[in-house]
Amino acid sequence: MSVQPHLKVKAQLLATDEIAFGPGKADLLDAIEKTGSISAAAREMGLSYRRAWLMVDTMNRMFRAPLVETGRGGNARGGATLTPLGRKVRTRYRALQRALETAARKHADRLMGDLKP
Repeated sequence: MSVQPHLKVKAQLLATDEIAFGPGKADLLDAIEKTGSISAAAREMGLSYRRAWLMVDTMNRMFRAPLVETGRGGNARGGATLTPLGRKVRTRYRALQRALETAARKHADRLMGDLKP
């Protein structure tokens, strides 16, 4: 199976030596908002619960306020929701991604023209 040449732009926001935000974390916020749960979001994305929880923990520590709020107590009282800041960060990140892809595509088209067919 042959894959056509294409551009993949990946933006990551770094704080200290950790990735504060990137495409995986944006996708995780989407899944948390959809499912209302970190564990359900992890299952949907094919991640372990621990990995998803660590991603949420990193985001919550790196920003001025938490991006995800969690409740304790299982199905009846548990769950997770995005905070207003979480929604804002995700929206701004997606806008950044689109802008970078648009800007990079102008230059990448010339480079991809030199790739073997």
